Amino acid sequence: MSGGERKMVKCVVWDLDNTLWDGILLEDREVALRRGVRETLEALDQRGVLHSIASRNDHDAAMARLTELGLAECFLCPQIHWGSKVGSLESIARALDLGVDALAFVDDQPVERDEVMASLPGVMCIDAADLVRITALPELTPRFVTEDSGKRRQMYLTDSARKRDEEAYRGPPEAFLASLGMRLIIAVAREQDLQRAEELTLRTNQLNTTGYTYSYDELSQLRRSPDHRLLIASLADKHGSYGKIGLALLELEPSAWTIKLLLTSCRVMSRGIGSVLLGHLMRSAGARGVGLRAEFIANGRNRTMYIAYKFAGFREVGRRGDALVLESDLSRVQPLPGYMRVDIEDGSAA
Repeated sequence: MSGGERKMVKCVVWDLDNTLWDGILLEDREVALRRGVRETLEALDQRGVLHSIASRNDHDAAMARLTELGLAECFLCPQIHWGSKVGSLESIARALDLGVDALAFVDDQPVERDEVMASLPGVMCIDAADLVRITALPELTPRFVTEDSGKRRQMYLTDSARKRDEEAYRGPPEAFLASLGMRLIIAVAREQDLQRAEELTLRTNQLNTTGYTYSYDELSQLRRSPDHRLLIASLADKHGSYGKIGLALLELEPSAWTIKLLLTSCRVMSRGIGSVLLGHLMRSAGARGVGLRAEFIANGRNRTMYIAYKFAGFREVGRRGDALVLESDLSRVQPLPGYMRVDIEDGSAA
């Protein structure tokens, strides 16, 4: 377990001219895809690494060429215009709900890479000449490729459809959420869930209450431990599955449980999943007649989770190493939201 594992890249952002393809689109009669690009795109896509574009170019011409190459749907939120690539990277990060430090940027021009490194030092910059080694980079090589990994791009595309529906919806937010027909399943993690569980701890920073990461082997031991309970949450709605999007780790003592880790995917931030998970843990502790504590370590980006604890009535009672210890008297358990069906499959009280 560690709070400082190497950064994993979640999205590779590509330049186009003399990077994705050989030649300059608006000057050359024809531009051809660079050797190895298609294979690299496909390999990373299967690993769950997303792709986008930051290119100074004519948008319509570039998208037309990408469509001809059969690659247009590979790229999420492409930024193709004559503006700053720094601005494009920031826009992509916002659109995908990622930190800029989760991006890698591939460009053939040193001046472009230098500008990005100066303005966004968290972005990994890669020379287009090094294309052949991209798939071997450790930051782009997750330990496991899970079922959710290969579906990640499609999940983002489905999320885009949800956002379009939400923007077009005329009515209160809760009515829109109810229209989605959401179903959340909270279950004891199984052996086959552990690869995704490890991935969630490595990939999720903003909505991770401690920043702890756990390896597959550590999670496997915790899953079998009588002193711990490892829960995993999955979500689906009328558009399709979000996949496994939440994780909770409890340390069980006779008089009190401690939430060692509570996290949800950034993709479901607006769905209130963190609060639903927390409410379930509070109800379960109350049903068992034990107290409930939680550890929290601020990482500069996870304040939302601290607010969730405070909103649920947790108060600060001390420290344990680097962690702030919070405690609930279980008197303010939030009811389950009316816009979501919640099924409990963890053997505890709902």
